[in-house]
Amino acid sequence: MRRPRPLLFLDVDGTLIPFGTPQPPPGESSAHPVTPPPLPAGANPLLARIDPRHGARLAALPCDLVWATTWMAEANDAICPLLGLPELPVVDWPDSEDEEGPLHWKTRGLVGWAAGRPFVWVDDEITGADRAWVSAHHHGPALLRRVDPRRGLVEADVTAIAGWLAEL
Repeated sequence: MRRPRPLLFLDVDGTLIPFGTPQPPPGESSAHPVTPPPLPAGANPLLARIDPRHGARLAALPCDLVWATTWMAEANDAICPLLGLPELPVVDWPDSEDEEGPLHWKTRGLVGWAAGRPFVWVDDEITGADRAWVSAHHHGPALLRRVDPRRGLVEADVTAIAGWLAEL
């Protein structure tokens, strides 16, 4: 029986849309050397911060991409075209979040959505509490990759994710 592909849960704000002026980390080239495609009239101006090269980088990973963002289905309409990605599945968040101390409100939902499948979660708000909870409650491999919200997703993050996926 063939194992299902791992999932990659992808956040938007602070991850694909950096909050600060993108600065390359030491040893990396500029975060945005290419000009982003023009935005449609009325589009969120923050979308111009998205590095369009992320689409090819993410699509090349051996996993199934899933939106894990408050953008919900709007991510497919607004972000997929900028990245050259097809429509992606979207995690449907519950109306009420049961908070458990410092646990991120997405954590339980992502573990439930994964249903034991290996997964990567890329977000700017992941903490040690989330890692501990996933380790205790998810019955499969998981990589929780916290990105710097000032820079968002960078090449080093994608390289680390690709390496983790290759080891599965």
